[in-house]
Amino acid sequence: MSNRPAISKRIPAIETIAVGSDRAAKIMAVRASIARIAKIDAAWRDASVVARSVKTNAPAMPLTDWELMQGARERAFAVREILVEQKLDADLYVGLEGGFHSISVEGEWHTFLRGWAFVTDGARGSFGMSPSITVPPSIVKNVIEGKRELGIVIDEVAGMRDVRSKQGAWGILSRDLLTRAMSFEAALIAAFAPFYNAPLYD
Repeated sequence: MSNRPAISKRIPAIETIAVGSDRAAKIMAVRASIARIAKIDAAWRDASVVARSVKTNAPAMPLTDWELMQGARERAFAVREILVEQKLDADLYVGLEGGFHSISVEGEWHTFLRGWAFVTDGARGSFGMSPSITVPPSIVKNVIEGKRELGIVIDEVAGMRDVRSKQGAWGILSRDLLTRAMSFEAALIAAFAPFYNAPLYD
């Protein structure tokens, strides 16, 4: 007899999840989050991932939570539009955006690297946020005052090429204890919650 939980009759199987990016780290994060969710919800166990590069109005280097959340949301709806034009569809559409958020605590400014996820089924949507990690002041200055993308600055700091498609700035800052994909995975598990824990959210 199988120990695999039965798929709820109330919740249809999640067959396809579309992500608005062709970046390896983001696709890995979506797949990893699906695998974890499938352990508690069999409706997710056969879900496949469709990835499309998208264009949004979000800045190349988001510097606030608002810009990050807006960018993630735009990516999700942008990939939905692309699939509609291609006469395809998905059960869920995902947008992921990473960048900075700064806050003053007792007069001292702190800048964190964090990511946001947005998930929609076309009718309702949900946000989820990754953990945060402090960014060294020298990198913050190089990005904000130099008006440069974090990916370019991190490549220079690490002496590597295309870090953001691999471990990301997260990996460089945490010595690979946390990678970009891992940070987005946490954000996705949070954003997916209303869809795998529907009875509670409904």
